[in-house]
Amino acid sequence: MFKLGRKTQAALAVVIAIAYGALWFHLYPPQSAPAVAAVMTVPPAVHPLEPPKSYRCQKVNHLLSVDGRGDDPAWEQASWTDYFVDIEGDKKPRPRFATRAKMLWNDQYLYVYALLQEPDVRATITQKNSVIFHDNDFEVFIDPESSGENYYEYEMNALNTIWELTLVKRYTKGGPAIWGTNLQGLVSSVFIDGTLNDPGNTDRGWSVEIAFPFKGLATHRRNGPCPPVAGDQWRINFSRVEWMTDIVDGKYQKQNKPEDNWVWSPQGIIDMHQPEHWGYLRFVQ
Repeated sequence: MFKLGRKTQAALAVVIAIAYGALWFHLYPPQSAPAVAAVMTVPPAVHPLEPPKSYRCQKVNHLLSVDGRGDDPAWEQASWTDYFVDIEGDKKPRPRFATRAKMLWNDQYLYVYALLQEPDVRATITQKNSVIFHDNDFEVFIDPESSGENYYEYEMNALNTIWELTLVKRYTKGGPAIWGTNLQGLVSSVFIDGTLNDPGNTDRGWSVEIAFPFKGLATHRRNGPCPPVAGDQWRINFSRVEWMTDIVDGKYQKQNKPEDNWVWSPQGIIDMHQPEHWGYLRFVQ
């Protein structure tokens, strides 16, 4: 049987990805938020045993307006993360929808902005500190000490309902998880490019913007300065939970299938609580 070489296969995958992105753009041209359309094309997944991802986080000298749109001019200078891949890496197909993020910091906050391609934006949970991943969600994991202990977990859905936890230790080492960390001064917002909970049309996606206060994160950094200084390095990762649904009687209904887990730095297994596989967050001036 004729087989393509590895480089040829990689090139062919890129061509297919670009073609898919072009088709999506043709079918669903930008409307209210062109920024969401910028996340259309997803490259092939990477191998989970590659070194963790790394991100150079630029410092800004002003407070950003957190509105979910990422329209502060400072974001234009921030680089994108790689596109998210399956949590297991190349053991699984690449995600159906594109996701990527940016970060910035100043002396008060670590800022995160993320774009999530989503043809059916939906959310149901409204109670703070509920189990948000029962909805489609966006998650952030921050380990300021890079110790794998006393780290912070944050989840949010498209209704901007949030869940905050502290992990004294990872679950495999006995936990426990402390619910309701509630960082004082945290600000988050969601922008929906489409209509929420409306199966009757096709959406572009949703974007999130979060300001994590260093004053609150200081409880997770017992050794070292917080706010950080240029040159410091923390561990961080992002996750997106996505459920398959059907439309029944005009409403979304989850399929009887496990959720998809798409992440920035792959874990190799379906478990976000493997901090040694999280990415490196490098603070730069």
